[in-house]
Amino acid sequence: MTSLSKIIRVEAKLFLRDPVGTFFAIAFPALLILVLGLAMPGFREPADELDGRLPLEVYLPITMTLAIATVTLMTLVSVVGTYRERGILRRLSTTPVPPAAVLVAQVAVNVTALLGACGLAWLVAATVFDVPPPGNALGFVLAFTLGAGAMCAVALLVTAVTPSARASMGVGQLIYFPMMFFAGVWTPGPQMPDLVRKIADFTPLGAASQALQDAWAGSWPTLSHLAVMVAFTVVLGGVAARYFRWE
Repeated sequence: MTSLSKIIRVEAKLFLRDPVGTFFAIAFPALLILVLGLAMPGFREPADELDGRLPLEVYLPITMTLAIATVTLMTLVSVVGTYRERGILRRLSTTPVPPAAVLVAQVAVNVTALLGACGLAWLVAATVFDVPPPGNALGFVLAFTLGAGAMCAVALLVTAVTPSARASMGVGQLIYFPMMFFAGVWTPGPQMPDLVRKIADFTPLGAASQALQDAWAGSWPTLSHLAVMVAFTVVLGGVAARYFRWE
């Protein structure tokens, strides 16, 4: 077993030892779908303003963007910021294992948790409310991958430019709620005012949300949404790599 795989295994165990973090990262999106479907009957009926689709079907990919935001801006930011503040990354720099391996392991563990959260949310939606799978599976995978990558870049940039773990978590939360708004968590994209929707299209999570919704409906994500996610990944990821401090 390589050193990287060992670190991933250890980080996965540490991730699962936090029951609150594990719940919100993995189980909460599925629970949200279940509550919305059972408590709001209108979510299970076709809506004219959504071209005859079920509101729950539209909201499912939005819930998946909520999972992306939670895992990156809450869990990933918190852990990396804490590791740096406690000197864990600095101590690793004196060993044959590079500190970058911890970042790679963190991204791997959190993306795995994210996949589990989205899979569980769709399983609940499909088995309880007969929500169909994405109409364009390849487009959905592409949008999901780029959205997760863009938000990981945002999270790593936050940890790169903040001086402490508390500051990292504070900035992460300040970004978290506006991101969820533009992703349509409270107001789905088709129901947003035109100006708000245009702004959302140029945010990483808003672009991811719309791309996932398009793919779920059977269309290809638009080039502009994909370009926005790629741009955030490249630009913010590059800035994070440039200014990230190990101690």
